[in-house]
Amino acid sequence: MNWKFWTASIAVLVAVLAAPPANAGPNGITIGVLNDQSGPYADGSGKGSVVAAQMAIEDFGGSVLGKPVKLISADHLQKVDVATSIARKWLDVEQVDLILDVPNSGILLAIQDIVRNKSGILIAAGGGTSKFTAEACSPYGFMWVYDSYALANAMGRAVTESGGKSWFFLPVDYAWGEALSADLTAAIKASGGTVVGSVKTPLNTADFSSFLLQAQASKADVVALLNAGSDTINSVKQANEFGITQSQRLATGLFYLTDAHAVGLKEAQGLIVSDGYYWDRTPETRAWAERFQKRQGRMPTSVQMGVYSAALHYLKSVAAAGSDDREAIANKIRELPVRDPMVPDGRVRADGIMLHDILLLQVKKPQESKGEWDLFKILSATPGDKAFRPLDQSTCPLVAKRG
Repeated sequence: MNWKFWTASIAVLVAVLAAPPANAGPNGITIGVLNDQSGPYADGSGKGSVVAAQMAIEDFGGSVLGKPVKLISADHLQKVDVATSIARKWLDVEQVDLILDVPNSGILLAIQDIVRNKSGILIAAGGGTSKFTAEACSPYGFMWVYDSYALANAMGRAVTESGGKSWFFLPVDYAWGEALSADLTAAIKASGGTVVGSVKTPLNTADFSSFLLQAQASKADVVALLNAGSDTINSVKQANEFGITQSQRLATGLFYLTDAHAVGLKEAQGLIVSDGYYWDRTPETRAWAERFQKRQGRMPTSVQMGVYSAALHYLKSVAAAGSDDREAIANKIRELPVRDPMVPDGRVRADGIMLHDILLLQVKKPQESKGEWDLFKILSATPGDKAFRPLDQSTCPLVAKRG
């Protein structure tokens, strides 16, 4: 045998074994926050989510695998074509590794398909259709704050079991309203209630009068506003103007802290909602929220808290993977426990859902509030494995593959 060949081979082997751990790409890791920064979801998500992601990067140390972590953001303007164009540019040109937030379920599903077939990881904080982790699930898509099933399950069952037996829906006319309608109907029927009617409402409309009059005429026990952001604010205010809250109960599919602040406790008091996080739950959430407030001037919504948690867990997963390879990172996202100020002990299922408590909240009466952002009281906390759709009922193809 040629001794020169063996000498060279041994030298190569020694070099491989002595090589340092794999690093991120030449430009490091790039995180992109894609959300609504000028429309109906700007307060609940928007610039606050960018601040939350930046806090996560700083708390992690600003770099991973020896390379810097860069943060960029964009406004999707509530338009699918705008959002998909941004996502493609981010993945193809700017080499974005993680897309975060994405309120608007229709846009979220479109981005899911793009990421699945291109590169990177997608973690939803604002968008919440349960379809995202069901038939539309992806190995690279994760749900971090809530989904329509969990919100409907927690709120629908509680209100129905407390006497709200008949319901009338006002769902926003896109994927979020459709998903929440289906999931809430199932929760209501399982609790012995009925849905007596439903009328779709446009996204980002200022006038809910004709829809609310139909709901009022139905004489249903509960009028459910299945929208979010400024649409919820406007519809709650107008429901009070029409006197609906004097004879019927009002429920919402999603009511952010900023929504309650905008409506005011006088008009929103007593409203029962469900959500993924609340800033005033534990000493840890309060301490983090106070840090956020110093930067943003207000307390964080559940979406903004979720963006922080998701970004931090992603960076931990990159470090654990020792690589910027998305397959390795996605596996670590599922393997590692989720531990941060918002989630003391969470875990990620095969379908991409991060299991954590779903909170049942009630808007406080004015006399109960101790400050500007002391707006909700926590009625109960449903553990994640009870709040989200049972895994054995999932239609996600990944569930069977992962056993």
